[in-house]
Parts: sequence; C-alpha cells; structure tokens
Amino acid sequence: MSSRPNALRNVAIIAHVDHGKTTLVDQLFRQSGTFRENQRVEERAMDSNDLEKERGITILAKPTSVEWAGPDGTVTRINIVDTPGHADFGGEVERILSMVDGVVLLVDSSEGAMPQTKFVTGKALALGLRPIVVVNKVDRPDERIQEVLDEVFDLFVSLDATDEQLDFPVLYASGRNGYANTDPNKREGTLTPLFETIVNHVPPPALDVDAPFTFLVTLLDRDNFLGRILTGRVTSGTLKINQPIHALDMDGKVIETGRASKIMAFRGLERVPVDEARAGDIISLAGLTVATVSNTIAETSVTTPIQAQPIDPPTLSMRFAVNDSPMAGREGDKVTSRMIRDRLFREAESNVAIKVTESDDKDSFEVAGRGELQLGVLIETMRREGFELGISRPRVLFGTDEAGNRTEPYEIVVIDVDDEYTGTVVDKMNIRKAEMTDMRPSGGGKTRITFSAPSRGLIGYHGEFLSDTRGTGIMNRLFEKYGPHKGTIEGRKNGVLISNGAGEANAYALGPLEARGVLMVGVGEVLYEGMIIGENAKPEDLEVNPMKSKALTNFRASGKDDTVRLTPPWKMTLEQAIAYIDDDELVEVTPKTIRLRKRWLDSNDRKRNSRSKAA
Repeated sequence: MSSRPNALRNVAIIAHVDHGKTTLVDQLFRQSGTFRENQRVEERAMDSNDLEKERGITILAKPTSVEWAGPDGTVTRINIVDTPGHADFGGEVERILSMVDGVVLLVDSSEGAMPQTKFVTGKALALGLRPIVVVNKVDRPDERIQEVLDEVFDLFVSLDATDEQLDFPVLYASGRNGYANTDPNKREGTLTPLFETIVNHVPPPALDVDAPFTFLVTLLDRDNFLGRILTGRVTSGTLKINQPIHALDMDGKVIETGRASKIMAFRGLERVPVDEARAGDIISLAGLTVATVSNTIAETSVTTPIQAQPIDPPTLSMRFAVNDSPMAGREGDKVTSRMIRDRLFREAESNVAIKVTESDDKDSFEVAGRGELQLGVLIETMRREGFELGISRPRVLFGTDEAGNRTEPYEIVVIDVDDEYTGTVVDKMNIRKAEMTDMRPSGGGKTRITFSAPSRGLIGYHGEFLSDTRGTGIMNRLFEKYGPHKGTIEGRKNGVLISNGAGEANAYALGPLEARGVLMVGVGEVLYEGMIIGENAKPEDLEVNPMKSKALTNFRASGKDDTVRLTPPWKMTLEQAIAYIDDDELVEVTPKTIRLRKRWLDSNDRKRNSRSKAA
C-alpha cells in the first residue's frame, strides 16, 4: 500500500447523538476487509470505552483507517475520525477538524439536522471543508427524507456556505443494514457508493512532502510504557524514527526539545509502529514529555507554529472534594487529596475542554467543563477507578461585558415533544427565564420548539422534563453565547428529609416517614447524621429519625404487629443526583454507592451557616 497523498483521504464523520455514525463505521470496516469474515468483533467497535458502550454515545474522538480498492484496482487508504455527537464533548470535535480534508455529515432520516449538527457543521464549513451528506436510517417507518434534505440545505445557507459547499453529494443509507445508494427509494446493496464518493469528492492532502516536518497536536493520550502520546496530522515534510524535534506553543516559543522515539499509524482499530510518516498521514508520536494539545511539533529549524483552532470556553464548574463523610474509605482505595489532584490534572492535560483549579485548603478542586454530561462522565470514570469524592452542585461561570455588566452563558435548546405537552414545556422554560425563538410542527403529532435559555436555569431540568413529557420528549442543548445576567431563577421547590443520627434504617421508622415525602433509602441501609434520606413534601428541610425502633413491652395488641409495606426507594443516577442537590448539599460518590448529604453534617453547624448567609 502506497502512502502517497493521491492514495490517501482524511475524512471525519459528523452527526448528532444516536444518528448511527459508529454503526456505519462498523460496516465500513467489514466491507473494506479490515475484519476477517470469521473474525468476532463487538458491535460499535469504535466505542471502546465502557461508558460509551453502556450509554450508546461516542465520548472520545478516535482515528482509524480502512483500505479500499477501486474499480481500477487503485488502493486508497481512508483515514476516518469518528467524532463525539454530544455538545459537551465539542472540544474533541473542534480539534479533529484540523486533521481532515472532508466531512461526512450523517443525519437521521426522521430527526433531521439537530443542534450538534449545526455546531460542528458550522466549524467544518468555516474551515472550507466540503461535506458529503448521508441520510441515514432510511428504512425507518417515520422517515421524511425530502424534508430532512431541505433542512440540511437551509442549515448550510444559514451558516454562510459557499456555492461549492452547497453543491454537496447526497447518499441514502442504512448503517445497520450496510448499504448506501444515490437512489432514495433503493433499500439494498453495499457501501461501495459511499467509498466511491469519499475518494472522488474529498481531495487528497494538498501538503508539501519536501518542506520541513511540522505536526499539530490535536489529541493527547498516555501510555504506561511510552509516556505521552501525541496524535495529529503531519502538515508538511517527513518524520523518521529518532529524528530530532521540538515543540512550539501558540506564540512560537520553544517549550521542549527531544526525539521521535516512536511513530505509530492507525490500521483498522489498532495503532501500529511505522518507521516514517509523510505529509497528510494521521499518526501518534511518542518521545516528548511536556508538549500538549494545540502545540506544534516540528524540525528544530522551524520557528513558526501552526495556527490552532480556537476552542469555546468552559461554562460550568463543580467542586470535587475529599470525601469527609463518616463512611469515607469503606468502598474506595483512592481517597486522598493527592490522588484526586493527580487524577484531575492528568485529565485536564489530555482534555483541553476541562480546567482544574486547586483550592487554598488543598482538599478540594474547582473543575470547569462544557456541561453536566461531560463532568458526569469524568466523575463516573473516577468512581470506577476506585475514587471516593464529594461533589457540589454545578454552577455556571459568569463573565463581564465591556461595560462592566455581569454576563452568563446561554444555550440554544431544541425540544421535540408531543403536541399535548407543548404548553407544559413552554411554561416550565419560561420559569427558567428562557425565550422561545421558534415553534413549528415537525410531523407525526410532534412539535419542535427552540429556546434561548441561560445555562443556570437548565441545571436539573432534564429529569423534570422527562416526567412532564412521560418520557417521550427529546431535548438537545448547545452553547450559544454569553449574554445579560437574567437575575434570580427559581430552584428546587421541595426540601429534604435529613437523618438526625447514625445507624441502620428500619421498616418501623420508615413506614410513617413515607407520608412526609419520597424516601431515597431502604430497610437495612447504613445511615449517618446529616445524610439525605428523602425528599420532603414541603419546601423546608426536616430532620427525622429513620432508625427509631419499636418500644418493647409485655403487652401485645391485636393488629398492631402487621408487616409494614414500603414503596421501593427512589434511587438516583449520578447525573440525577448532581442535578438534584442544592447549594448546601453534596453528592457522596464511591465505587459502589451514590449518597446525598448536607455539606455540614451537624445540625448546629447548618443553623450557624444559614444565619451567617441571612446576615
């Protein structure tokens, strides 16, 4: 296989969450011969992360490659980057676009162009990339292919696409069934039309092989044996093993000098060592210890850095603290501030969308990111690694405009909901200071409503939204801008039930408490003072005794010893717990358990702090 530029194509697959891009890549692997016919491969092979497989979403951008032999026998290597579809992982998307020469824009034949599609497509069009549009899942019974194509065209026009970009090829595909066609009515075949369109439509890398070696770092990984692994595309020149190189920051300052100790190329799902890489190749490089994302790696004679793509700033932060509850250290083996600090700074090193700030007391860290899902994935990953943490309520990062006025982040919220629930959704969004910008029927008895809403008002709303729409609503969010501060926004209406002591919950005590609200603990669970055991039906917090046992006497009354029947407790997921808590509460996260607690466990401490706040 030649690695000449005319036998190479670099392409990214872009789509919204669950529009089928990773499944489509599976079929590209199979039909290009990357997998043997008898090879056993898991579904969604590119989703290698456990959380990706469980949630059915792509979290990390991952390069891969396939070889395709055309009708004339020419073999072309197609480097493919499978990108995240959720806006919280947009930092990944922005960086990888600098590695490719074209994009495959995948849209669902029913849902059409969604907010993340708009976000990433805008970035791609601004870079001058010419998209290939693939209408996926054409075999859906509720497909609306022509309307979706019209939406895509309107989207391109609104994003100031050029005439050349508006003249895009269209394919109609079913990634699950492994076919793509130029005829919207055909429901069979292979992905050969897609391979041919990529080779014919995406230009080969227009790069200078004879110039000095330059390389822009777009992804960063760590290996226990090789150390820091830098991934990106060779912009110019040739790199050979052990060649002297240095790293330049965005201002052109040399931050590190070293050698290319290992060069690896992507072959299918594997990263294999190679002796050299040429302009246009997507590779991983080892040998440097300081260089990071957006740095330029180059020959020592090069002094001008490659311009890096700007990345939108974090909009949300949480406090990650050492778990100081009475049950700390029982389930996790990574409980010290030093371990938490090392892990968070290692994450910030490889994920430029996350910023970590250490507190003065060294026991907590302010972690800023792009959204609740991104930070929730980080917390879930850490708990699976054995960490114990105390997590605070998310808070938005405010800014200041030129006139000195306070600003806050806004998001575009696109909601698809059954017609009967539109009134409820609009009312709830108005309470959260959102402004409706568009409302139109989307077919099938559904309405699409678009809002511009402050991020602060959306914290904790998703669970309530699903309840209001009986689980049928779909909500998509996308960072829009920093705008005027909207003032006070109503928070959680209900108080909580707080344990007034330590011990095991029993049925005799929990039975009467069910009348007070919704319980979050069951019989036999170990509790401690200050732990939240349920939601109060009233606005104020209430201290209760869930360990109270029946007084023993010598008398037995008829009918008094009937078995207590309890409703199953409300068990929250990590994201639900983070969205639920108030400012004076924490989520205690351990490898086995998620508990809710008050920040100050002692009731006297809580009263003192509430009085000081009121003053």
